[in-house]
Amino acid sequence: MIGPAEIDAAARRIAPQVRVTPVVAVEAAAFGAAATLKLECLQHAGSFKPRGAFNRILSAAVPESGVIAASGGNHGLAVAFAARALGYRAEVFVPEIATPVKQQRLRELGAVLTVTGRDYAEAFAACEARQRLSGALLVHAYDQPEVLAGQGTAAREFEAQVPELDTVLVAVGGGGFAGGIAAWFQRRVRVVAVEPETSCALHAAIEAGAPVDVPVSGIAADSLGARRVGTLAFEQAQRHVEQVVLVSDAVIRQAQRALWRELRVVAEPGGATALAALASGAYRPAAGERVGVLVCGANCDPGSVA
Repeated sequence: MIGPAEIDAAARRIAPQVRVTPVVAVEAAAFGAAATLKLECLQHAGSFKPRGAFNRILSAAVPESGVIAASGGNHGLAVAFAARALGYRAEVFVPEIATPVKQQRLRELGAVLTVTGRDYAEAFAACEARQRLSGALLVHAYDQPEVLAGQGTAAREFEAQVPELDTVLVAVGGGGFAGGIAAWFQRRVRVVAVEPETSCALHAAIEAGAPVDVPVSGIAADSLGARRVGTLAFEQAQRHVEQVVLVSDAVIRQAQRALWRELRVVAEPGGATALAALASGAYRPAAGERVGVLVCGANCDPGSVA
């Protein structure tokens, strides 16, 4: 189990490599409730993911074969970005549902790209097979301690920027981001996990008492489409996540459009999922509750949100 000490160490380790992302206060009229948004969509490579990627790579001895990862897109972009910044070779496996925008950007960042499988789980299986042959350093999308600790630095940073938060809403795919956020706050601040109704691995795991496979579909499947929540994230969720909220594709799309209409911020569906819970009323804050929302990714065609 990671905690604040590991996240503090990760923050020091990755500080030269990542951005301090901005926060912005928004009004209830525009987003369903007053809140403070942390725009991790403005992080390098278009999502929060470089935090975990840099921490994993900087914590390990990287072989000559470089680093390797499987991803729906955003984690692969982060690994490719980190590898290029640190001078390593990167190999990335993505499933067929990875958007053309993400595939193109992966190539631009210099990654050796393989598109294979219907979803993340199948791409990861191919990645594991290749890693056994190459010996490259595996940078898991969400189920390694160094990755969770790196993602937790976003919560550490958010709390420094807005110390009076009561509740933080965070989207879940494999759970690395939510696990890192929960590991930092440890119930000092309520953590509410938000998943699409069509890709809800954490919700299913909580109901079953252990990670289980779930069907994956919907508009956020390329970023939140893990077939099974990570073991580390599940352990953190059992201890430190207040509740799990599910949202529909329709309200995710509405949240994307609200971000563009009100802030001129582009977010991909997964990036807007946490906000969708607030804007749709799936999560209703109490009177006076101080809510933070992590807007976690922006890798999409800008025309898709106008």
